[in-house]
Amino acid sequence: MATLDRMDVGLRALHLLEGQRMAQRLFGHVIATRVIKPGRSEEEIDNRIALIAREVFGVRAGRVGRRFARAGSNTVVGGPWPERVIGAQDLVVLDFESLLAPYETGFTRTVALGDDPVRRCLVHDLAVVATGARDALRADDSITGRELYAKVRSMAAKADLSLGAWHCGRLTGTAPTPHAEATRPELFIGPGNDRPLRRTVDGGWRAHWILQIRLVDEHRGHAAVHTELLDLV
Repeated sequence: MATLDRMDVGLRALHLLEGQRMAQRLFGHVIATRVIKPGRSEEEIDNRIALIAREVFGVRAGRVGRRFARAGSNTVVGGPWPERVIGAQDLVVLDFESLLAPYETGFTRTVALGDDPVRRCLVHDLAVVATGARDALRADDSITGRELYAKVRSMAAKADLSLGAWHCGRLTGTAPTPHAEATRPELFIGPGNDRPLRRTVDGGWRAHWILQIRLVDEHRGHAAVHTELLDLV
């Protein structure tokens, strides 16, 4: 296996962080300018986010098969999504992955509109689980994908919630494909990955991971999603 220059490794990490920070600033701008409002359609919000990304951050993105915003019942189903108008008490998932494709990373947040305590609790629990996952990785340099997945699933169960996917994260630059669970489990934070997350991958690069947690309230039919770099922030 070739040995990479430390500068190359460092530049790749900075590239990933640059994408993450851009997404965080975009999310903050979307919230501050109240783009997410009841009565607006998902398509209208998508168009507004695309405009902000282009005019403020100079970023263009194709959104083939993806949306920046999904609300209500569209947070539960995997797509294709019917067009939906945002409701006063909706959960709204903001997914900037298509914007971040050149950075090989992802960023998703969930916003709870209105004052419904159950939905607000779900968003709070999601943040707690995400923090717990990061803390678990920091506490154990040898933790495997299987072990971290089990910890995340346990934390979700304590909140009476379930994970909405077969994994809770992926290697940067990868995405789930048909049968990935069986054919390439080492690329995901899932039950089939018994390799340490902190390791060197093909090409001599240090592995960097994207945390992807989707918590589903099956009783009420909505979900919340949190995606971001796991090991660099």
